Amino acid sequence: MNEHPLKIIQDKDNELFNIIEASQENALSEGSIPLKYKFLIALALDADHGAENGVKVLAMQAMAAGATKEEIMEAVRIANYIGGIGSVYTAANALRDIL
Repeated sequence: MNEHPLKIIQDKDNELFNIIEASQENALSEGSIPLKYKFLIALALDADHGAENGVKVLAMQAMAAGATKEEIMEAVRIANYIGGIGSVYTAANALRDIL
């Protein structure tokens, strides 16, 4: 398994790391919105923010939660609508080996 991307934060400021982890758990746990849709929303936001690794991980999590490749591509369409073509390039690089 790869090292956690925030390992340096965990090592140097564990309190901050725990706050971040709790926030992630709060946002990405099953609730009124099904989990696969939460991952797709997060994927679109990461694409808009240029977070290629985030898009890749979230796409895998979305598929594990039942999302289809078509649903992932629709999330990319939303990212394009909101964030523009840069988000599509981010998504393309992230999804190259997944879809």
